Amino acid sequence: MAEQDKETLEAKWYVIHTYSGYENKVRDKIQMIIENQQDPNVYDVRVPMEKYTEVKNNARVVKERKILPGYVLVKMIITPTSWFLIRNTNGVTGFVGPGSEPIPLTAREVAQFGVREQVVQHEIHVEPGDTVEIVFGPFAGFSAEVEEVASDHKSLKALINMFGRETSVELSVDDIETL
Repeated sequence: MAEQDKETLEAKWYVIHTYSGYENKVRDKIQMIIENQQDPNVYDVRVPMEKYTEVKNNARVVKERKILPGYVLVKMIITPTSWFLIRNTNGVTGFVGPGSEPIPLTAREVAQFGVREQVVQHEIHVEPGDTVEIVFGPFAGFSAEVEEVASDHKSLKALINMFGRETSVELSVDDIETL
């Protein structure tokens, strides 16, 4: 495995608090840190957004809004230098965690904020009858019983219990975690 790939895998997502309305400015400043390679331990920055539909003048308009106003997600390896650079970016008030000590997000939390990373497709080790947790997509938060695994091991069919009925759904391996 290449050294940079190994380091990217060690990086975790953290939440930073910003002044209200400064989320995009903070994102742009951290993106400049990444592009200018001021710190090789800062990899990605996102402002979690969601799409919604608004009816205006009898027309549906799709708009975006911030899921977490006042917060920005940053993928990084915490070192004294990277912590200092992010913490002292204009508009940042601190990391989210006890005493401003950064606490990494879990994979489930990252998925809940709509952050999908480009991951190397991994082979899943589930068989029909196994239970999996859905962590991304419209069924996030549901548990499902595996019915069938595709021959390429990149997708599966599973049963979820919704409104008291078993419903069959097709899922990508990126959408699930094994229990």
